[in-house]
Amino acid sequence: MPRVLIADKLSPAAIEIFQQRGVDADVKTGLSKDELLKIIGDYDGLAVRSATKADKDVIAAAKKMKVIGRAGIGVDNVDIPAATAAGVVVMNTPFGNSITTAEHAIAMMFALARQLPAADVSTQAGKWEKNRFMGVEVYAKTLGLIGAGNIGSIVADRALGLKMKVVAYDPFLSPERAVELGVEKVELDELLARADFITLHTPLTDKTRNILSAENLAKTKKGVKIINCARGGLVDEAALRKLLDEGHIGGAAFDVFVEEPAKANVLFGAENFIATPHLGASTNEAQENVALQVAEQMSDYLLTGAVTNALNSPSVTAEEAPRLAPFIALAGKLGVFAGQMVDYGVAAIDIAYEGEVSKLNAKPLTAAALAGVLRPMLGDAVNMVSAPAVAKERGITLSESHQEDSPIYESLIRITVTTEKGKRSFAGSVLAGTPRVVEVKGMDLDAPFGPTMLYVNNEDKPGFIGALGVMLAEAGVNIATFNLGRVSAGDDAIALVGVDQIPSEALMANIQALPHVKEARTLRF
Repeated sequence: MPRVLIADKLSPAAIEIFQQRGVDADVKTGLSKDELLKIIGDYDGLAVRSATKADKDVIAAAKKMKVIGRAGIGVDNVDIPAATAAGVVVMNTPFGNSITTAEHAIAMMFALARQLPAADVSTQAGKWEKNRFMGVEVYAKTLGLIGAGNIGSIVADRALGLKMKVVAYDPFLSPERAVELGVEKVELDELLARADFITLHTPLTDKTRNILSAENLAKTKKGVKIINCARGGLVDEAALRKLLDEGHIGGAAFDVFVEEPAKANVLFGAENFIATPHLGASTNEAQENVALQVAEQMSDYLLTGAVTNALNSPSVTAEEAPRLAPFIALAGKLGVFAGQMVDYGVAAIDIAYEGEVSKLNAKPLTAAALAGVLRPMLGDAVNMVSAPAVAKERGITLSESHQEDSPIYESLIRITVTTEKGKRSFAGSVLAGTPRVVEVKGMDLDAPFGPTMLYVNNEDKPGFIGALGVMLAEAGVNIATFNLGRVSAGDDAIALVGVDQIPSEALMANIQALPHVKEARTLRF
């Protein structure tokens, strides 16, 4: 039974999901780092919110770890590069709190428009400053949306319901999607010049950091009001304070800050500035939703291999997983075959999909094949999660091709590895649910994968098979399967022999010395 450590508070319903699905869930919240390091090695999964830090030290100590699940969107508390290098899938729950976060942004917009926090403080202090708090309507105003993804699109929908005009800047927003959302797609400079309100809904990346820089803030329409319920660091806080004080910017409302917890900030105390302590996802419904979602996702992965909302691994739905499973096994074993046949640095790997398999989700298949090729050279630490990053680090070029028709097989996967010495190609198929090798060096054969196999490339001459059989028998090596392929009579030939014992180096040297043998290798799967 897989074991999951729940290190931050999740709802009882989420814990029940783990237990009902057959996952052993231990709840241990509030652990210090030292306490976490002592026990993390016993677990297959780690479920967190934002308090527990899954840094490189924790990941290094988590020898059995397969998945880290974040109940929420932001994964600032998870070292994703370290997890990827360790082959650990990192998941988040990007949709469980989308409505809650979008509603908070709309609430902040109304609070700015009508100066509600300041009016509340004044009124409860016994003042009646009705003339001081002159607000503005949001009706017919232009909302500038920076980021039109899941949360941004919900904000757009709500704003359109308020009869606002919505313009959106998002490099990934297609014209068709903009029409579907009812927004006008514009470049950033045009948004800055036109918007009466600006709200941000984009992740923090190198490209989005300080997207509202001092320079861009200066381009905004005088009196603009800015709302940030996305990530701290999207806005230059010092530049914003300066423009608030000068009156160019009419107000700002932030739920997120560069440094959190934000016990002090340059924006605090500015007139018409509203702050909340990262409440975007803080509703009962959202907390329940993300907890249930992370429990479902982690259970699916640990029990079926289904991957949902992973940040460092291709996604595989629960419906896809059973259909993909035999082809993932084939791609992995074929990759291990190819990796054991290569003695020089790999420059490129091409993976071709033919027939029905070409119509499936190829990303997990390619990841499995890539991991298989690299594992004989780099060890078992390489898996489907870490393989793409490892290949990129080593400058290995990866390519895919898809062909809907396959001349012989219903589905076929071919892996071609390019080294400084040339190319080697290997093809396989799934027959009766079992992965099989069907082509090596352009020669057709049909061999199942066994735990230990001999690969012998020889000239097709009489007496070879008998000599090989005698040599194996004399060494006490039993033959489990024996499959042959050749170009033509007397030409190049291949033997793939499944054996029950691991051949010694001396035996392999004797096989290599047999007449007409060109190459002999032991293969392990």
